[in-house]
Amino acid sequence: MFVSNTLSMLPKSEIRQVIEAQKANLVHHDEGLLREALRQLPEAPSHALIITGIRRCGKSTLLRQLLRQKYMGGMYINFEDPRFYGFEAGDLARLDEVIKEDGTDALLLDEIQAIPAWERVVRQKLDEGFRIVITGSNASLLNKELGAILTGRHISRELYPFSYHEFRQFSEMEKDAVSVKEYLETGGVPGYVTNRTDDILTQLFDDILLRDVTVRWGIRDIMALRKMAQYLVSNVGNPVTGNRLKTLFELGATSTILEYFSHLEDAYLFDMIPLFSHSLRKQLVNPRKIYTVDTGLARVNSVSFSENRGKLFENMVYLHLRRHFKEICYHQSRGECDFIVQKQGKVMKAVQASIELNRDNLDRELNGLFEAMEATGLKSGKVVTLDQADRFVRKEMTALVVPAHEFLEDE
Repeated sequence: MFVSNTLSMLPKSEIRQVIEAQKANLVHHDEGLLREALRQLPEAPSHALIITGIRRCGKSTLLRQLLRQKYMGGMYINFEDPRFYGFEAGDLARLDEVIKEDGTDALLLDEIQAIPAWERVVRQKLDEGFRIVITGSNASLLNKELGAILTGRHISRELYPFSYHEFRQFSEMEKDAVSVKEYLETGGVPGYVTNRTDDILTQLFDDILLRDVTVRWGIRDIMALRKMAQYLVSNVGNPVTGNRLKTLFELGATSTILEYFSHLEDAYLFDMIPLFSHSLRKQLVNPRKIYTVDTGLARVNSVSFSENRGKLFENMVYLHLRRHFKEICYHQSRGECDFIVQKQGKVMKAVQASIELNRDNLDRELNGLFEAMEATGLKSGKVVTLDQADRFVRKEMTALVVPAHEFLEDE
């Protein structure tokens, strides 16, 4: 049993009532589109499965799907339920009693990082033979605490908003340029795909900044954080530096900017990818390129994408690669290649994103790709476009021009 010197805020009967109400709600809740991630989750009963991702990307729905398909009789608990407000470490003992009385052998714990000392629950229940799945909206918070308590006994997976394939399934659209353009504008946040109200994405942006960054990390200068996030979401695909942002937003130290970067990445709002180099120093000192987690989120919250759909297209290509690979860089020499993909340090592919190839940009896009291929030893690379297909050969290297609807269904 969990022991705490803190005064419990919630009686056991109230904890049970909340869990029972959540269970009753599941019965009437639409299961939704079966996520691709559901088929890819590993089977490891002795390990806690950790699913992380941005708010509203579908983690709770995935848990409900798991409950119905793999963990029948398991207990689902959503700790962001307002009725759990005031839940403290001292309440864990009462929660433990409710779990034992239920007789379940599986726990699906949604947004558990909101609860103090939650990792103790996970460790004890694993030791007791429970199957456990956890979701959370903050990568480092979960990994840091689990790393200390559950070394070698947890498996982590990331969940993103709908992929292009999932978007097409949900929207019942064909695999073509029309659906790509629709996906580019809409993105994959399930609630927004269902109900195209821009307020959904502006509120999501604000919730992430407030709840997952400002409150969680105790940031005082909320206005500076908001301005910086607005700048970043309006400049996806562009290089950024801490010094540049420090000057723009008049923050006292570059270290403050780097902390903000880290928190925004941990909340899955942005990714910053480094310059490709075998020198760690060069990766650290050169500008990083910024991408956001969803093109719809970027379009709605940006002040510039009505004028530059090319960068939004680049962001879409990045997200497809990021779903499959964690090591992504950009290459820059005389020209630039948008993405160099690596796996365990080995270069796997070079990808250029260009919504359209024409006389004005053809040489630039191909030169950047061929330079990257030559520097990395690759014999082939891809240029992803909206709807063009072609093939170019130079020095025994091949650049394949592929339409996005084919590329986004690949891997």
